[in-house]
Amino acid sequence: MIPGKSDLIPNRLAWSGLIALGFVTTFVYAGVLGHDFVDFDDPMYVTANFFVQRGLEAGTVLWALTDTTAAHYWHPLTWLSHMADVEIHGSFAGGHLATNVALHLGSTFLLWATLTSATGRFWESLAVAALFALHPQHVESVAWVAERKDVLSTFFFCLALLLHVRYAHRPSLLRLLAVYGVFLLGLAAKPLVITLPAVLLLLDYWPLRRAPFSPPGDPPPDGAATTARLLLEKAPLFVLAIGVAVLTVVASDLGGMFEEERLPWSVR
Repeated sequence: MIPGKSDLIPNRLAWSGLIALGFVTTFVYAGVLGHDFVDFDDPMYVTANFFVQRGLEAGTVLWALTDTTAAHYWHPLTWLSHMADVEIHGSFAGGHLATNVALHLGSTFLLWATLTSATGRFWESLAVAALFALHPQHVESVAWVAERKDVLSTFFFCLALLLHVRYAHRPSLLRLLAVYGVFLLGLAAKPLVITLPAVLLLLDYWPLRRAPFSPPGDPPPDGAATTARLLLEKAPLFVLAIGVAVLTVVASDLGGMFEEERLPWSVR
């Protein structure tokens, strides 16, 4: 049976496991607080970026919302997060990296909550969240200021997953709109999250078992949905994903990204 909100953390031992995951993850990444900016991409994103160095002003916010040339794609939320860090931490790189650690930690707990809510399996979900938190693949994203776009977009990706699970358990227009809104925030952090609509369809198949052809098991309280309904729910997400994908390709071409290494379409 799918757990209710009160069943996410069943006992004190489970609480201890969750707290231990947070402590270990923080301990592993605490060393980045003593790191400095690096010469690769950090100047473009923070230290030598005229708009970011000015912080949050009307002009810089407008630039963040409209620029597609500085990084060759549209990611205003990433620019705004860097500006906010400049306002708070100035040129102290450790403060910028602390934000990366906090975002990664938040994504870890969001992933745990999503899997626990979707499957009802606390410890298995905690193990997956721990693998996500401590996997070496994430070190670059957390320990490099310029990779803010990665940890920021992942945070909204995981939040959208959790909101979708909540919607599947108790559908409402407001909950569905929340999924759309958070997905847009994720796209505004990094276009990579365009895969979310397909991931949500996979979740509907299993473990949520909302699809008519899902494997046997306990469906959510709302019951199984028709294939048409599942696709209709995701239609706005696919529209947003396609729109941002097109914008990214156009921005990359107009910006001459990797022009010296570009291959003709026939070779690609």
